Amino acid sequence: MDPHLDFCLLNDFQRDFPLCSRPYAQLAEQLGSTEDDVIDSLRRMHADERVSRIGAVLRPGCFGVSTLVAMAVPEARMAEVALAVNAFPGVNHNYQREHRYNLWFVLTAADASALARILAGIEALAGVPALSLPMEKAYHIDLGFPLDGSRTARSHNAAPAAAMTLDSRQRCLLARLQDGLPLTAQPYLSMARDCATTEGAVIQGIARWLESGAISRFGIVVRHRELGFSANAMLVHDIPDADVDRVAAGLAGEDAVTLCYRRPRHLPHWPYNLFCMIHGQCRDSVAGTIGRLRERHALAGVPHAVLFSQRCFKQTGARYV
Repeated sequence: MDPHLDFCLLNDFQRDFPLCSRPYAQLAEQLGSTEDDVIDSLRRMHADERVSRIGAVLRPGCFGVSTLVAMAVPEARMAEVALAVNAFPGVNHNYQREHRYNLWFVLTAADASALARILAGIEALAGVPALSLPMEKAYHIDLGFPLDGSRTARSHNAAPAAAMTLDSRQRCLLARLQDGLPLTAQPYLSMARDCATTEGAVIQGIARWLESGAISRFGIVVRHRELGFSANAMLVHDIPDADVDRVAAGLAGEDAVTLCYRRPRHLPHWPYNLFCMIHGQCRDSVAGTIGRLRERHALAGVPHAVLFSQRCFKQTGARYV
């Protein structure tokens, strides 16, 4: 066990993971280690859940459709409903949060009709109506979570992309990427065999999706809680439509803001249209950060809510196939 190697892998390779025949050997060369030690380190961190997977974070809209769903679940039924929700395909990042709308999850599907069918099934099984809040614009997307205090890359404003049409091999490659790279010496070769194609075609396919922006980052996907960032809150504001781009641009430029999206209001139930995620090592640090952000961006008089996470019921990558 090498804590320094673990940290370097977790911190330095959440983006720009090598696209070559032996990526773990290339990481080892960069870090002064061995291929076996790198694979062993990643396997161990996957087992203890510091690493969720190694692979792609997909840009919303490119491979299918998605929405953020909120439900107001009676506390006595929370565990039952959350378990039922988790069983549906496409559900990921399912959290209980402090609010009347207390269950929040992301739902993905191949197309809008499939998404609507799944959501209707969830509502019927849970016996609870759902608010669907699809992303309208991304101001800061998931580009990694630096552990050393350095600045993360800031993304450009973007509306959801149009879904691409995939052939059978591309669909197979997407499915393998959703599972994460195998922890073998030649992971792209393993994926190629699964998809009846070549290692070079797999590497080129991933590279094309990265170049087009369909993959927003490619690398090690960490679990914040297991790395000591045990508190997180969703900060939401009701920003006048004419001002939302300006306010969002300011918030998205803050290192403390890990995600920043515009989503529709759902009146009269949900009046907020700007969503930010804040992570920290404890509740007080997150609350302090939120207070400073609101003061710095002149948001003191703007209607808002802070939805701290209470329980994580599911945390996986988006699945479209």
